[in-house]
Amino acid sequence: MSNVKTFHDSVLTAASGGTATPKLLPNGDQKPLEKPKAKDWTSHLSTESKTRKASPLKSSFKYLSNPGLISLGGGLPTPAYFPFESISAKVATVGKFSEEETLTSGTTISVPKYDKSAGAYDLARALQYGSGSGSPELLEFLTQHTEMIHHPPYADWKCVMTAGNTSALATCYRMLMNRGDFLLMEEYTFPSAVETASPMGIKPLGVKIDGEGVIAEALDELLSNWDEAARGGRKPCVIYLIPTGQNPTGSTGSAERRKAVYAVCQKHDVIILEDEPYYFLQMQPYVRDAAAAPLPGSHEEFIADLIPSYLSLDTDGRVIRLDSFSKVIAPGSRCGWLTGPAQLMERALRHNEVSIQSASGFSQAILYQLLSQTWGHSGYLDWLINLRAEYTARRDICLKAMEEYLPEGICSWVNPAAGMFIWIEVDPSKHPQISEGLPVIEDRVFQKAIDKNVLVVPGSWFIVDEDAKYSKGKLFYRITFACVASELVVEALKRFGAAIKEEYGIAA
Repeated sequence: MSNVKTFHDSVLTAASGGTATPKLLPNGDQKPLEKPKAKDWTSHLSTESKTRKASPLKSSFKYLSNPGLISLGGGLPTPAYFPFESISAKVATVGKFSEEETLTSGTTISVPKYDKSAGAYDLARALQYGSGSGSPELLEFLTQHTEMIHHPPYADWKCVMTAGNTSALATCYRMLMNRGDFLLMEEYTFPSAVETASPMGIKPLGVKIDGEGVIAEALDELLSNWDEAARGGRKPCVIYLIPTGQNPTGSTGSAERRKAVYAVCQKHDVIILEDEPYYFLQMQPYVRDAAAAPLPGSHEEFIADLIPSYLSLDTDGRVIRLDSFSKVIAPGSRCGWLTGPAQLMERALRHNEVSIQSASGFSQAILYQLLSQTWGHSGYLDWLINLRAEYTARRDICLKAMEEYLPEGICSWVNPAAGMFIWIEVDPSKHPQISEGLPVIEDRVFQKAIDKNVLVVPGSWFIVDEDAKYSKGKLFYRITFACVASELVVEALKRFGAAIKEEYGIAA
């Protein structure tokens, strides 16, 4: 994929200031439209967050760049005792992204302990105590990337680096909620999002969903009719969403759905936590017995084809977006970033200073060398387009196997447009022992699959409201096509289909 220089240059220029698309003045000149400032969110901050103060020791770091300064202030170990002279890695070359190509023609990147060139990000810096917002070099790349993809429509947005989205989520919870507060979520969701909230005394509450995620009308009805006395808590002011390739359901909200949900959050003054690890795993449309649609032909086309994020719709600064390298580079990097209004990002920074300190120095150094110094924005977009092709192919093989092996009339699903998961509904009403109840049937299908040496995940494991686990009279199982070789996915679905047929008494 060739780099369209003027496109990237214009986007990166926009990332440096709070301006919007230019408009023509009467004399024909262009004048940038000033973006509005975010709302003030002081009233939404938790008691804990309001009481956080800046670290006086870390505030002194700003003086370290003074020419000729001799620092006897900070408790920093000397880099001479870091037992690493350099670190290096062989990485994929742009346009040659397969494992085989990387093995034979990959590019070796290296980070030395000391690099005296101007602006260098070496190990002496990367492995030292640093800012809670992350390394300025990598943060600059991520800020430019965020502007390129999302164009946040207000001026005072910032990015802060994190140790991955699970850690970042805990930071957001502690920043925005007190014990006893309710947290809105999709009725089926990522279990760690629930498990992180509960010990904090935060009460997760599920909102009805369909094939596009949260239903805006259901969210509005819930909030409009909120009764503090009956509920035992104040009206929720935060909603947690996985809008793209949702875990576990695989649902992806359309632009229209996101606009509707955002409007409800504006109406009820709710902050949106937009957790988007699967955003760049958006795939080409699936058409049975047909070749996959052609990939985007340029970077502009690729970006334009992405479903608008909540961040891109956010005129108020009410969205905190959680991004991560976990699904697009490697989960073990434990590296991600928050994007949101400067006021809330400053509070997140204060939390980082007394928790993670900073994202891993090793990860930041390697990611900076890979993304900024080797691939650049153009190469990174090429990598993301490559991921789209790879995941599309994996999903299509999985769906074809499901169509072949899962019993029609018993199993149904929505073809995912993004992510790593497929949410299979299994009709319990047709089970010969339906009188035994849904929990028994769910476990019997699960155990039958285990007996045939295939693991699927029961949908009840993802339900937010424990009391509503089986109240809808439906059973679901989550499968993933992301990690296992495609031929093994086909075999696994053949086994799962046989397990369902056997459990339901259907002839093979």
